[in-house]
Amino acid sequence: MYHDPKEKLSIKSWAEEDRPREKLLLKGKKQLTDAELLAIILGSGNRDESALGLAKRILQAYAADLNELGRSSIRELTERFNGVGEAKAISIIAALELGQRRKLLSLQSRPLISSSKEAYLALAPLLMDLDTEEFWILLLNQANRMIGREKISAGGLAITSVDSRVVFKKALECNATSIVLCHNHPSGNLRPSQSDLDLTQRMRKAGEQLEILIQDHLIVSEAGYYSFADEGII
Repeated sequence: MYHDPKEKLSIKSWAEEDRPREKLLLKGKKQLTDAELLAIILGSGNRDESALGLAKRILQAYAADLNELGRSSIRELTERFNGVGEAKAISIIAALELGQRRKLLSLQSRPLISSSKEAYLALAPLLMDLDTEEFWILLLNQANRMIGREKISAGGLAITSVDSRVVFKKALECNATSIVLCHNHPSGNLRPSQSDLDLTQRMRKAGEQLEILIQDHLIVSEAGYYSFADEGII
């Protein structure tokens, strides 16, 4: 395997345009790779490699998947990577969490939800890094604008229980006229189970009694999402 000799040197010894911080200043943040951005967060490497070398090694261990890296624990990072102490591990986790929260900022102005993709974008950041299943609802007004998001339940590794009374109590409290159901599959499998199908139909029938429309039911994972409405199931 080829190794760049520069990765064993201090970043300060590189040409200025090759240093991640200076590169950001000179060329802008969009020009930096994930490894360079992570190197800035790390600040330093260890005796054998620069911050960039360490950053590349960390990303390689997670197959360059930032979502997987974001799900790691402080203990996992410190035990797995030489040169990553508690402070660096905390910095990595905090930076990735901040990125997830940034995705939610645009949702504070009651966006219009007119498609499964828009519903997915409104809910996915809340569910992407979880190891257990959670069930959420997206509350919409008569104009199909988002008026709230509520977590209904959290379960184990494979299933979460959902009480329809809790779902519709939240909807009535917010004066929602329709809702989108959503839960995650930590396994990554997006296909609905029989219990998912049964739950959807149970919620749809309960909503009809209260004149609250179930617009969709989304299953989300890091691989994307499955929409019951797009598939004609709801």
